Amino acid sequence: MRMSSDQEMLDLLKKEVIPALGCTEPIAVALAAAKGRETLGEETGKVHVFVSPNLFKNGMGVGIPGTGMVGLHMAAALGACGGESKYGLEVLKHVRKEHIELAKQKLERNEIEIEIKKHSNPLFVECICYNKNMTHETKVVIQEEHSNISLIERDNRILFQKEAGDLKDSSENINEKLTVDQIINFSITVPIQTLSFLTKAVQMNMAISKEGLEGDYGLKIGKTMLLQSNHDDYHSCLSSYVVALTASAADARMSGCVLPAMSNSGSGNQGINATIPIVVYAQKMHIEEEKMLRSLAMSHLLAIHIKSYLGRLSALCGIVAASTGVAAGLTNLMGGSKEAIVLSMKNLIANLTGMICDGAKPGCALKVASGVNAAYLAARLAIAGNGATENDGIIEEDIENTIKNLANIGSQAMKITDEYILNIMVCK
Repeated sequence: MRMSSDQEMLDLLKKEVIPALGCTEPIAVALAAAKGRETLGEETGKVHVFVSPNLFKNGMGVGIPGTGMVGLHMAAALGACGGESKYGLEVLKHVRKEHIELAKQKLERNEIEIEIKKHSNPLFVECICYNKNMTHETKVVIQEEHSNISLIERDNRILFQKEAGDLKDSSENINEKLTVDQIINFSITVPIQTLSFLTKAVQMNMAISKEGLEGDYGLKIGKTMLLQSNHDDYHSCLSSYVVALTASAADARMSGCVLPAMSNSGSGNQGINATIPIVVYAQKMHIEEEKMLRSLAMSHLLAIHIKSYLGRLSALCGIVAASTGVAAGLTNLMGGSKEAIVLSMKNLIANLTGMICDGAKPGCALKVASGVNAAYLAARLAIAGNGATENDGIIEEDIENTIKNLANIGSQAMKITDEYILNIMVCK
């Protein structure tokens, strides 16, 4: 069954391209803790959190917005002290200094416990909050999607529970309804006024890019690239300029910047990656806004399509999916045909398949930079009529089969890789 209307495509974009403050794995923990405190109705004492291995991996080393600290312990403490669950992935948007101090005190009192819990869902959080004298407790479960609360209990009494049939990640059946051809056709023909909401993604992700360039965040990749070269030279080297501005946004986001990012498929970095290269290229090449918005829609939808096969969390870095969308969007901006757009996607997949996810941390900005650079190369090659064919590794003539090959490697073949990565991270 294929998506039958433009409105379904638009609804999908609006569902999967949403604001997120901070890395979404620790934010999922903060959200569960915030909901647990709210359900408790009083100040929390101990907070015990169980997370799936993939979520644990992605929460160990990433900055928590506004705190100068990293990790799931701080995320849980801050959610329990000042988070507001009604804001979803922006659960920490109204956290104040006093909340941060209270959270640090909870950590000093060893009131936060994080444990790995093997679960069939790669994205799983179970948060148990106790009151100060341990007479009451709440349980909140999030699974499948970062803001998908599936269970709320108070003192072992179920207050809310989703039916088993409703727990499946809603993105998983996207691959059954969408094709690359449909996405391309939609992106270039849908009435342009319906894509105006994407300007918010432009504003939000360019703002965090600016913050990354002006501040001292993470590895300072974007800032270093610009400062170590003559400014005018960098503007003339468009591909490097595109990489620098995209990486600077990831620098800021992964190191605790208090600005939100417009995410894609539950990932802020994927949203940054799918947005900024398209915007910067269009601006520097003086391409009209309409074509930029159409290319943005194409970039984001293709990333969503590929992630629907991979799942929210996997051993394959999500930047591969997002960069495949970017390659297509850039090719469209460069005036490429449908055939060239598909060829650019094959070029990207032939290049970056195998990029591992070794947790969320400041170094993710390096992978963002590599993804954007590879996307630019893939697009330029496709415009010139050059690219990977079915004779190249996992690439097939049919782009849908190529995507399936990529996803099977990332979600199935790399499972043991995922286990090795986590073992290395927790034992070093």
